[in-house]
Amino acid sequence: MGLDAAELVLFAAAVTFLLAAGELDISIGSNVILSSVVGAKVVVAVGGTSLSHYGVYHHLFRGIAAGVAACVLTGVAFGLVNAFLVTWLRINSFITTLATAGIGYGLSLVLTNGSDVPGLPQQLQTSFGVRNVLGGIPLPALVTAIAVVGLWFTLSKTRFGLRTLAIGSSRDAAERAGLRVPSHLVILFVIVGAAAGIGGVIDISRFATTNVGGHQTDALSAIAGTVIGGTSLFGGAGSIVGAVAGAGLAVLLETGLVIQGLTPFYQQIAVGCVLLAAVYIRSRSGAGDHRRTRRHGRAPGRPVDSASKTDNRRR
Repeated sequence: MGLDAAELVLFAAAVTFLLAAGELDISIGSNVILSSVVGAKVVVAVGGTSLSHYGVYHHLFRGIAAGVAACVLTGVAFGLVNAFLVTWLRINSFITTLATAGIGYGLSLVLTNGSDVPGLPQQLQTSFGVRNVLGGIPLPALVTAIAVVGLWFTLSKTRFGLRTLAIGSSRDAAERAGLRVPSHLVILFVIVGAAAGIGGVIDISRFATTNVGGHQTDALSAIAGTVIGGTSLFGGAGSIVGAVAGAGLAVLLETGLVIQGLTPFYQQIAVGCVLLAAVYIRSRSGAGDHRRTRRHGRAPGRPVDSASKTDNRRR
């Protein structure tokens, strides 16, 4: 389960930043596919395999290093394209990432002619993809855990995280306060792109091949986990710990359905239903807070000054 959750938890933690800033990225799955395809082709090209010695790499370390770098750089470039369209051309992030999702997936099919890239070195799989460390922890899960801790610290303990939440709360107020909102959003899209690139590395190392037909629902699962964990779809609130818990719940749902003998087709139905329930509950809670605010004339939980009480009684 830790190995299954490694990619999804990483995506959910990265998407938390964008949602907290009031933006969205539904192109994560296509980014993972494109990154893994580019990385796999670079491994094959730089590693020096040939048809006569299929799967034999004369420059193994060089090929793997170049492939890993290609995966991450492709993911970052994908994120930069999304950021350019959103910040410079001012296209809505939902429309932008919907379009780039199709473009990225199409590029993957063009590069591979619709088939997976086979023959990747088995050492990539045995040394990282399915390797366990520290008494049974999958190495990809450990990498994800380190990345998630870094993202949690950034969002919760740094000015960068505070500015991210400020942009999501009120972009106009953040701009009046002097924050460089476009530059900040570029960094957020790059974070999500880098997470997708790392996911591409995990993907090809786990299966020693690409998965062109997969990852179509990664965005749904990541956003569902993030929202279930308490991050607002409208910005201004975000929780990395909650995103990890929500993504873990999605993995538990999928695993539990398999244990119950149901086909995998029911998995996304369950995740979608849980997402709808979480959004409905949050909307009802928000509506209740709004009614209380209107009834009492103040924000819920805000202390009322005693002098103000006295003035009100005098009036």
